[in-house]
Amino acid sequence: MTARTEKSELTFAAIVDAALAMAATQGMESLSLGQVAKRLGISKSGVFSRVGSLEALQQAVLDEYDRRFVAAVFTPAMAYPRGLPRLTALVSLWVERASNVEMATGCVYVAGAFEYDDVESPLRALLENNLRRWRAAMVRTVRQALDAGHLRPDTDPEQLVFEVYSLMIGLMHDARFLRDPQAPARVRAAYDRLISTYRSFTISE
Repeated sequence: MTARTEKSELTFAAIVDAALAMAATQGMESLSLGQVAKRLGISKSGVFSRVGSLEALQQAVLDEYDRRFVAAVFTPAMAYPRGLPRLTALVSLWVERASNVEMATGCVYVAGAFEYDDVESPLRALLENNLRRWRAAMVRTVRQALDAGHLRPDTDPEQLVFEVYSLMIGLMHDARFLRDPQAPARVRAAYDRLISTYRSFTISE
């Protein structure tokens, strides 16, 4: 890799990082090549030459958020045993990430879902695909918990994931908007109560 190429790639990473921080606090539609350039102290043409277009920048932002989310939540949870321990780890790591008000990225999945709920665009399709992929991973984890006998046989995986996701939306509202320091503890207690209604008592974890 030449010094010029390395500098170009580092600049691209800095552009995406700055754009992700902006999108998390102001929304995806707030992004513009000019504003990102101003934030970084470089020319608009310098941003354009590395990302190509606003649409490409927005896609790069979602790809980077997805990469960070997987690295912080999904990958560490895979170290836990299949079933309920892994599901609980996923939720715990997600709670930790989503409730950290000092983390500039917040949750682009949830914020973006509200921002694009009535908008048809390629960006909405990409966001929806990423979100559905994450939900599907959670559903698989619930099914593994069913197979392991950790949950009642009549558990509906889609319903349980919906309920967990609803808890997370409540968490982000209270933790990030209301700045309630008790929000993480409240959502963990709500998750424990929720799981207690699904837990199988015939086979231990």
